[in-house]
Amino acid sequence: MKHPFGIDFGGTGIKGAPVDLKHGDFAHDRVRIDTPKPASPRAVAEVFAQIVGSFPASSSPVGVTVPGIVKHGVVLSAANIDKSWIGEDADAIFTEALDREVHVVNDADAAGLAEAEYGAAKGRKGVVMVITLGTGIGSALIYDGVLVPNTEMGHLEIGGAVAEARAATSAREREGLSWEAWSERLTAYFRHLERLFTPDVFVIGGGVSKSWEKFGHLIEIDTEIIPAKLQNRAGIVGAALVAHRKAGLAD
Repeated sequence: MKHPFGIDFGGTGIKGAPVDLKHGDFAHDRVRIDTPKPASPRAVAEVFAQIVGSFPASSSPVGVTVPGIVKHGVVLSAANIDKSWIGEDADAIFTEALDREVHVVNDADAAGLAEAEYGAAKGRKGVVMVITLGTGIGSALIYDGVLVPNTEMGHLEIGGAVAEARAATSAREREGLSWEAWSERLTAYFRHLERLFTPDVFVIGGGVSKSWEKFGHLIEIDTEIIPAKLQNRAGIVGAALVAHRKAGLAD
């Protein structure tokens, strides 16, 4: 097996598969294992080894998504995972555990890269902003295919409130907002992003993107805004792409 491997590490499940980077899709069906409790880096590394071991042996690089800020392979935040991750050199831990090159990336950044390379923003030049709406708001900022990591746009303050506290999918569900009422909040959020970054296109991901026809047309902004395409494949595909590039392999 020569395909790079992608692993999507979340609070409840860990999923992985080898990825065909020519087509931007899984080369084999993914494997999923429940996230261990406590989900310490070394406990998670054991699960990674099980997942990678489910496929034919290879030395291909592995990319791993983490729901936190990642800087040069070190995890700097842990909002929805075990706090023992903070300050750990995850690249080094996983490279040793899997006996191959491993690179860790923020989960929204991985999904954003996948959408820019293979999904809704494929072939788009300029500034692409991928925004994932879920429990919080994740973001990826990409310019001509190059990722600017750890943007954390969900933490912007708008009208004295953190954006994701009012505009994430969880806020709509928690407050029982209609699609129209929620879209007013999204409009304010995306107008703020327009003023700051003047993007060429917004791509909207997260599970709610499946309901795009219910709210997409209600967001009143000047920038083109479109739904994501890769859905739950984006994290694994993007992680594998990151590992491939950081390993210095030719596309």
